[in-house]
Amino acid sequence: MVDRWRSFDVAVRDLPFALLLTALALVPGWHQHGTRLSDLVPERPFDWIGVLAIGLECLPLAVRRRFPALSLVLVSGGFALDQLLGLHTIGGTALAVSLFSAGAHLTAYRKTVVIGATVAYLALAVRLRLPVADLALFYVVLAAMWAVGAGLRQNRRIEAQRRVAEAEAARTAERTRIARELHDVVTHHVTAMVVQTEAARYLATAPDRLDEALVAVTDTGRTAITELRHLLDLLNPGHGGELRALVAQTRRAGQPVELVEEGRSVAAPGGAEVTVYRVAQEALTNALKYDHGARTTVSVSYGERAIDVRISTDGSGTSSGSPGGSGRGLDGLRERIGTLGGDFRAGPQTPAGFEVAARIPVGSAA
Repeated sequence: MVDRWRSFDVAVRDLPFALLLTALALVPGWHQHGTRLSDLVPERPFDWIGVLAIGLECLPLAVRRRFPALSLVLVSGGFALDQLLGLHTIGGTALAVSLFSAGAHLTAYRKTVVIGATVAYLALAVRLRLPVADLALFYVVLAAMWAVGAGLRQNRRIEAQRRVAEAEAARTAERTRIARELHDVVTHHVTAMVVQTEAARYLATAPDRLDEALVAVTDTGRTAITELRHLLDLLNPGHGGELRALVAQTRRAGQPVELVEEGRSVAAPGGAEVTVYRVAQEALTNALKYDHGARTTVSVSYGERAIDVRISTDGSGTSSGSPGGSGRGLDGLRERIGTLGGDFRAGPQTPAGFEVAARIPVGSAA
């Protein structure tokens, strides 16, 4: 119901208040109980001119946000008529509301409107022969209503600028994250293809194994294309199935990998499993490069508050001679997981081999 009401034009939403104030100002028992600037103007019996003054004073509040300047002019005219005729209805309240709305919503010619309203007020004050003290006091009250509206407008502007800045920061962070995802995808698959191609060079005398190696290269290339096409889709869903596919693909590249999973793999809120996948992908890429053929273990433990992942090699392999890395992968993971409030470590292990381990809080943003 609230959403439907907010979908209406702002003038429609402001109309009920304008009608309510008009109705209250027309109540006979409340006449002569409104704003009175001067006691020098004799009271006037309420007639059709009073109805006109109230209508001019209150009804323009329906457009106080859509056309704030027009609303202020009409309301001011009705207020002046109210005072000059000695009606003093509670419809005079509309002037304060209209000034507040103009201060908050008027976007163009603000100084001109302020000067024009001041001149009009001074002219009315002279016509009513207001004492200087009363003139100044009422002007301060009216100026305060404008100032409150202007302050609200300024706060909205600051809030809008803050949202723009936050949105830009979010876009920058997203671009950085996508760059890291792209780095991970390309590095892993291209490295696997290089290793598989190099291995195929030595299988010319074994057609069956050569064919198998070339199929593995083809599959890896297709997988890389698929991942690149769906890069954004990898940022949200869980990757339990993709992790097993990654291990199988690494095995086909000649790396004996054992996958050990503990606990139940679920789509962790915030995409924690995406980070698990990237940790495993980077570690297995490095294993293919620097410890090719070594026995490798991928251990993943799914907990309620965190997911622990550990990838280690036993140091029995050899360097593949594939292109060296820039170090961005592990450093990027360290920074990424640190930002999520997790722990990350990577380094040699005793007596040989290399280990990458991470603890990723469940619920963290990927």
